[in-house]
Amino acid sequence: MVFQLRTKSPDEWKAVTSAISTLVDEATFEATVDGVSFRGMDPSHVALIDIFWPNSAFDRYECDKLIKFGVRIDEFSKLIKRAEKKDSIEIDITDDSMLQMKIFNGYKKEYKMRLIESISSSTPLPKLTFNSKIILSTTAFDRILSDVQVLSEYVTIETRPKNIRFLGKGDSGEADILLDSESEGLEELICNEESKSTYSIDYLLKIIKAVGGSGGAISAEYSSKMPLRLEFKVANIGRIHFYLAPRVQD
Repeated sequence: MVFQLRTKSPDEWKAVTSAISTLVDEATFEATVDGVSFRGMDPSHVALIDIFWPNSAFDRYECDKLIKFGVRIDEFSKLIKRAEKKDSIEIDITDDSMLQMKIFNGYKKEYKMRLIESISSSTPLPKLTFNSKIILSTTAFDRILSDVQVLSEYVTIETRPKNIRFLGKGDSGEADILLDSESEGLEELICNEESKSTYSIDYLLKIIKAVGGSGGAISAEYSSKMPLRLEFKVANIGRIHFYLAPRVQD
């Protein structure tokens, strides 16, 4: 077995582990000659995360066959956090089912962590057609959701060809936020068909705060009463997609 990964900084691993930790406590990564992937769903089956990290994004990548390795995310994150901004991280799997991590810069740190039993990843991606798409800066998206959360646990996103509204309603009142092409933070708005759907603010804020700081703008795609897909652009990582089921209202 040949398997070794090396990154120039810990930032990519921090983004990946932060994203995964919002949904699950344990993760099974799959590595192939093409790259590293992870897909998992939270216990309530409300949210799903899909990550693909291509081999070209690594400073060094060697993998000659399919390898699955399972980790406890909190334990794995603790090791990653021991790396400074300019540290390189090298990871390989030893013959005795241990994950070996080496951190290089001013001096070398080496850790070994016992792997957990791999969980088969059979979670299929939802087959969706998206009628609306918005691209918002992370700051704007975070601020809008926080503004609505003052009065509501859920946000209703309503897209029309020239504007988008974020609505919230709770026992104490209602929130209504309108954005158009001139609004700060709105980078793109595409509406092939008017769309309206409602989602949990708590889930959205968790993932945005976990991953958003590592990337730039956030792409959000959805259709009426259908799951929402968020795409995060993180440097040196191919794909972080987050799917959130809509709220089923009476």
